Amino acid sequence: MGWHAYNGMGWGGGMYMLIIFGLIVIGGIVVVRWSLKSGSEDSALEILKRRYAQGELTKEQFETMKKDIQ
Repeated sequence: MGWHAYNGMGWGGGMYMLIIFGLIVIGGIVVVRWSLKSGSEDSALEILKRRYAQGELTKEQFETMKKDIQ
């Protein structure tokens, strides 16, 4: 077969494939990190409301903390 078995792809073609593969892997990592981050964060006000609803805070504590975070 000789040198012409890869139809001239050579090092340049292999390098492009490596770059494309790297971009796919990096893109996958970014998507996974973004989806984990956006799904797990609660705002401070939501946490405060939840604590008040569960009876952990009095109305005065709730109002004071609410003013602090806004």
